[in-house]
Amino acid sequence: MERRFNLIKSDFEKHEKRILPRFPFCYLTFKTDGNSRVYEIKDISHTGMQLSLKEDGPFFEIDAPISGHIHWLGNNLDVTGMVKWQTPLRIGIEFQKKKDLLNNVYHFLDTQEIVKRLKPLHTVHEGLDIPARLKYWLRADGPVEVFVWQHNGGEIAKCQVLFLETFVEWEDGVGLKTGRILSKRNVDSPLITEDEWVFQIDADPDQNKIERVNSLLDLISTELLPEDVKIFLARQLS
Repeated sequence: MERRFNLIKSDFEKHEKRILPRFPFCYLTFKTDGNSRVYEIKDISHTGMQLSLKEDGPFFEIDAPISGHIHWLGNNLDVTGMVKWQTPLRIGIEFQKKKDLLNNVYHFLDTQEIVKRLKPLHTVHEGLDIPARLKYWLRADGPVEVFVWQHNGGEIAKCQVLFLETFVEWEDGVGLKTGRILSKRNVDSPLITEDEWVFQIDADPDQNKIERVNSLLDLISTELLPEDVKIFLARQLS
């Protein structure tokens, strides 16, 4: 199992992959106008979103307009956009570049609003196979994932934060890395539900990305992440 969570380098310079656990349920959805289909939002940013398609999902023409409503645990947002790409299981949507719409998206994805929706998946004891060394796992559907791994002795070994398009990772003995999320896909595994993430790694740690992640971690309550862990992570992500 250990090798499943090690860094895997791709053939492209500065592109790296991670195999990370996947929570099987998502409460962030998009309902289209017209045919009223409902899609799970696999990933979202301030400029667009990635939808999950079922096997019987419709085919979308590239550059075709699309509109509908994003729903997320009581919050709703009307959006319009354009289809940019499609695979058998995914569709990429770019939001329309209108000031009012983009302002609404920024408000919808405000850090404080996202933090309110973080769930401590490491406390789930039924129906979820948590890797042995994964100490803390916080998730807010599409926008945020926080993974904190431990050594066999209990000390923190590694942390990974995925925050909208931003990726920040610290690993004991390796150091700090930052990057941008490029893609995400399901991985078929008999042992655990997983995703394969591909990141474009920065040549040097990006201070803006680090500050963005630190602002997120600072807002997380000690009920979700103990104070000593927050202090340790803030020290490493500096």
